[in-house]
Amino acid sequence: MTDTVDVLIIGSGASGAAVAWSLAETKMRIVCLEQGDWVNPASFPSNGRDWEARQWGDSSQSPNRRQMPSDYPINDDNSPIKIMNFNAVGGSTILYHGHYPRFHPSDFRVRSLDGVASDWPIDYWALEPFYNENDRMMGVSGLAGDPAYPPKQPQMPPLPLGRGAAALGRAMNKLGWHWWPSDTTLATEDYDGRARCINLQHCPFGCAQGAKASTDITYWPKAIRAGVELRPRCRVQEIVTREDGMASGVVYIDAEGVRRFQAAEVVVVACNGIGTPRLLLNSKSGRFPNGLANSSGLVGKNLMLHPYASVHGYLPEPSDGHRGPAMCIWSQEFYETDAARGFLRGWTWQFGRGMGLISELLAAMDNGQVPWGAGHHVAHRGIMGHRVGMGAICEDLPEEHNRVTLDDTLTDSSGMPASKVDYTLGENTKAMMAFSMDRAKEILAAAGATGIGTQAPIRAGGWHWMGTARMGRDPERSVVNEWGRSHDVKNLFIVDGSLFVTGAGVNPTSTIQALALYVADQMKQRLGTLFE
Repeated sequence: MTDTVDVLIIGSGASGAAVAWSLAETKMRIVCLEQGDWVNPASFPSNGRDWEARQWGDSSQSPNRRQMPSDYPINDDNSPIKIMNFNAVGGSTILYHGHYPRFHPSDFRVRSLDGVASDWPIDYWALEPFYNENDRMMGVSGLAGDPAYPPKQPQMPPLPLGRGAAALGRAMNKLGWHWWPSDTTLATEDYDGRARCINLQHCPFGCAQGAKASTDITYWPKAIRAGVELRPRCRVQEIVTREDGMASGVVYIDAEGVRRFQAAEVVVVACNGIGTPRLLLNSKSGRFPNGLANSSGLVGKNLMLHPYASVHGYLPEPSDGHRGPAMCIWSQEFYETDAARGFLRGWTWQFGRGMGLISELLAAMDNGQVPWGAGHHVAHRGIMGHRVGMGAICEDLPEEHNRVTLDDTLTDSSGMPASKVDYTLGENTKAMMAFSMDRAKEILAAAGATGIGTQAPIRAGGWHWMGTARMGRDPERSVVNEWGRSHDVKNLFIVDGSLFVTGAGVNPTSTIQALALYVADQMKQRLGTLFE
């Protein structure tokens, strides 16, 4: 056993880093346990010519394919969408695209507006100052004035569109539909010690340039300088509670494989929408026989994944999508509900400049555009560098049968049960994906594209995991209260995407971090009465 710390944070990714930095100003003793390690940027695929090949091996976004010592397996056999995540200092911000939209004000009022799901216990305006603070910390490139949002001011100019995105933007103009340069965390200017983007390669496999804002290079250096202790290669297995029901600390396996106990006055869980329910469900005791903080029975339930509907085609003129960032514009033309479409809520289109040339070839061979044998090279030369596409990030409504539980037989290397995901697509989601694909085909046709193909949902598209420990004021219908504290365990807080009440139709990282800063601020305001 080590000395008791004031605050123990589990997980160093998007939310864990943000809450650590924010709480550091209190001068409390804060320790963060991270089961992964620091990642050396020199090891990123973007340093070499084999960057595309490595996405199928050690740099795969799937933990089941990578099987690194820091990974834990996920049984997602009963899901059409496979889970992608990464364990390291910085978490999945190491591998994300850096696409950085905010939620809309309407996303917090889905029940009031559309009669489905539930309203959040907070609104957009409660998070707005924390969105702004997080934008400054991460460094956002974009263009002010997007009519889809309340006013906001990115720190840097937007990424260049590239030829492919410019062609798609012109097509959107023909149709009279909204589009806008994306907000991203890719620096277009030197920013806070980070060098600007120089178009090394695509971004999801780690940015060797340091232009992409992962939390290992944004929040963590500042948090550590402020006195936070970060311990990598420490796998937390269980949150331990006292007889009075309060958390007393955690059991973890350290870097040498030794089982240890770390005592803490406050425990903050930042393990993401898959890892957080896994840890809570594994923290069973006589007082909490169904898992920690689970009197509602909702821990692990209401999993939302953001099904992606993908449409691609080939432009008559060469594109440059294999160079630099993949994402640079978005459209929220169909974001808000229009019941005449046959479904509720909506989606954001992410427009892809293209993909790596090898990936482009493999995709073309999969859909029969490039044959094996005779004609292979001629067909390949005809499409090489011409591919563009888009993905519709479809809002996924919460349904209790979509859930994370503990697997009966599969374990990680320390013997802790793996996460088991049971997930099916809702009828509303299916209708939304079909509608979005039809509209996407119209855009590509307006751009003059041929060879249009679709995939819905993207099978290896489980990048976003939300809702499995939702926030709310009613202890029977939520896991934590309106400022992130467990209803059942008064010194246990959750700060990651499992808090989400609804999933919106945008990437969640910006909102995850704004929520983490919001919860930290609420904790600081209540330090004298935190457990009352």
